[in-house]
Amino acid sequence: MSAIDNKAHTSVPRPVRVGRGNLCAIFLFLCLFLFGCSGSQPTLSQLPDNAVILAFGDSITSGVGAPFGSSYPEVLEKLIHRKIIKSGISGEVSGEGVVRLPGELSVHKPKLVLLCMGGNDILRKLDSEKTAQNIIRMVQMIRDSGAEVVLIGVPRPGLMLSTAPFYKKISKDTGVPLEGSLLADILTDNKLKADAIHPNAEGYHRLAIGLADFLRKTGAIP
Repeated sequence: MSAIDNKAHTSVPRPVRVGRGNLCAIFLFLCLFLFGCSGSQPTLSQLPDNAVILAFGDSITSGVGAPFGSSYPEVLEKLIHRKIIKSGISGEVSGEGVVRLPGELSVHKPKLVLLCMGGNDILRKLDSEKTAQNIIRMVQMIRDSGAEVVLIGVPRPGLMLSTAPFYKKISKDTGVPLEGSLLADILTDNKLKADAIHPNAEGYHRLAIGLADFLRKTGAIP
């Protein structure tokens, strides 16, 4: 065998043996990585059968665009068999919501609040950081009252509707579950909306079904 052949023969790398301890460490790392990338929502406490839920927001909550009895809180109440108080004021901005919310919490004493606020701030092009601060203040008020929160994201107007980015940041900063796609998906479908910013009766029905599923996934209802 020539010197060149001998050199080539001795340079072949040997198989790397991975110990059992290393395999366990790699497996644990992969599990943690996949869990971190799964986009899982924070969980909620399971609501007792007699729990009161407060749906707090603006015209989306009050049901503008659909006949009486077709708003998402009214439909959702029938789907999950929990009492839901509909507390939506058309045209309300987040700063006004901050003022109104304490009274609603005091009167109704909810276990859970569905918070859908900020749409009018977006339409009026108010400062998004201030809107986010107002929503965070409402989250803190709700928690201070002993209730939990679900945040419902509202899309920005445009050809391609997508939920305003500050909702995701609020969810991350506060640990509040965010339903951030339902309204954008509904308002993209002309068959599900009454106008550019409001669902119709079928749209609100879809919203209620989606929220019921979201509440199951986060553990609020079985």
